[in-house]
Amino acid sequence: MNVHSLWIYPVKSLAGIAVQGFELDDFGPSGDRRWMIIDDDRHFVTQRGNPELARIGTRFVGDRVEVDIPGEGRFTLRATGEALRVQVWRDWAESFVGELAANEALSRYCGSRFRFVYMPDASFRRVDAARVQDMRRVSFADGFPLLVTNIASLNELNERLRSPVEMRRFRPNIVVDGARPWAEDHWQELTIGNARLSLVKPCSRCVMTTVDPDAGTKDASVQPLKTLAGYRRTEDGVIFGMNAIHESLGRIKVGDPVVIITTE
Repeated sequence: MNVHSLWIYPVKSLAGIAVQGFELDDFGPSGDRRWMIIDDDRHFVTQRGNPELARIGTRFVGDRVEVDIPGEGRFTLRATGEALRVQVWRDWAESFVGELAANEALSRYCGSRFRFVYMPDASFRRVDAARVQDMRRVSFADGFPLLVTNIASLNELNERLRSPVEMRRFRPNIVVDGARPWAEDHWQELTIGNARLSLVKPCSRCVMTTVDPDAGTKDASVQPLKTLAGYRRTEDGVIFGMNAIHESLGRIKVGDPVVIITTE
């Protein structure tokens, strides 16, 4: 087995970037979801309620993140000195508010008053303590530093769908090739390149999987979530992929061998 593809999401719920490799830092993939969007209640905003966010492109320009907002143009995200505690799921985290110009453009595009916020190195948001006993941190990702998926599982799902979907619907960080469909359900520990990962829970899926990443609209027939729910429902919900933490720092590259150490 090897790494089929790798993805980083500089801003939570905006378009991701396919990369040839990434470094693992204390948060996870370096640069992954250190930015997020909030509303006036300081609550995180995602494609669940605003599917049009999928059409906002992202890229790295040096060590900066640039967003391309349809009809508004490109903006380099920069944090101001305004500190703000913000909510992502049940957690509250320290952040800095982004500069006004990008916030205003985002608000015009979405038709609601939104702001970009940045998680600095000093901010500590803990990985789900019910799943991971160690004091491990995570960025603005939903709950864990990494999401691992299997290209064969997507292919098996697509055989059941009238209109096939891309892996982008599931927003993974690491996509594995060469495994049997759904083999990832049983992986517990693996190595990729010089990094070691622990797979801690299946990833429960939501309406975001129904958002077309190019059109920024939800599928009227609730696919592929509806089909997944018919045969991939467990006590963790409707599942696709595995949430993971990294047990070591290192670099992961496309093509790296994936070695399964332990399974359940």
